[in-house]
Amino acid sequence: MRCPFCGNEDTQVKDSRPTEDNTTIRRRRYCAACGGRFTTFERVQLRELTVVKKSGRRVPFDREKLMRSVQVALRKRPVEPERVERMVSGLVRQLESSGENDVDAETIGKLVMEGLRVLDDVAYVRFASVYKNFREAKDFEELLGELSGDEETAEP
Repeated sequence: MRCPFCGNEDTQVKDSRPTEDNTTIRRRRYCAACGGRFTTFERVQLRELTVVKKSGRRVPFDREKLMRSVQVALRKRPVEPERVERMVSGLVRQLESSGENDVDAETIGKLVMEGLRVLDDVAYVRFASVYKNFREAKDFEELLGELSGDEETAEP
């Protein structure tokens, strides 16, 4: 692993441990050349995924980009980071185990919306407003009507 400080390619692992959800290994590393210490994370990747955009353009799947968009929707919301990590990891596992290397951006958006709906209603509405390209207030009203309709049918 290359040192992020000096670029030396000979770094040593000083400590390894699994993260709380046991889906990632956290490694503390040390660079003998400059003395820098840094952390890396290692996770299983079942297959290389490619995202097919609406335009037909194909880009490599980026877990970090997915995580950032979820975190933007959850900004200033009372949701534990562990729950967010579990949701994103579950979503990635679902995509990787689908058997397909190509995934439509729309499919990813729908899965994120399902996950956010469970985590936090406000984050769900935030994400939906961007994902569905809301243009006016009635778009929000319709989505909120769906949310309150779900709550009414969920109650005994």
